[in-house]
Amino acid sequence: MPYLPQLQSQPSGRRAERVRFEESTPVVLRFPDGKRSSGQLQVISTTGGLLCLPQPLQPGAVGKLMFLIQGGGSVLGEAQMLSPMSWERQPFRFLTLHEDDRTRLQCAIQSRLAQTKRQSEQRGREREQMENFRAW
Repeated sequence: MPYLPQLQSQPSGRRAERVRFEESTPVVLRFPDGKRSSGQLQVISTTGGLLCLPQPLQPGAVGKLMFLIQGGGSVLGEAQMLSPMSWERQPFRFLTLHEDDRTRLQCAIQSRLAQTKRQSEQRGREREQMENFRAW
């Protein structure tokens, strides 16, 4: 069953959580006219993301976007390109995302958020230890 991100509201009006994956994530876009484009995923959420492309695509263009999640399989969804932020960076929004793709993506996002939190807590502990050893 398709998941329609634009129709889903976030609790308390919050935006969907966004992450940057540690590893480089290649993406492929296929358009109905047969054209293809490839790039790198910069930021992702369950509602859309930001791509690094060799050149901007037409805002409003709709196509299939596919990328692989490390250890989690592939994600395939229908995406609409939004106005470019620069020559290389262009946001998109998901128009449809099947439930299994959304679940895989959500798991990858939650895993990355947990990893980021652990790293932040570790840095905090290390800073605290450094402060304890500081000579006053």
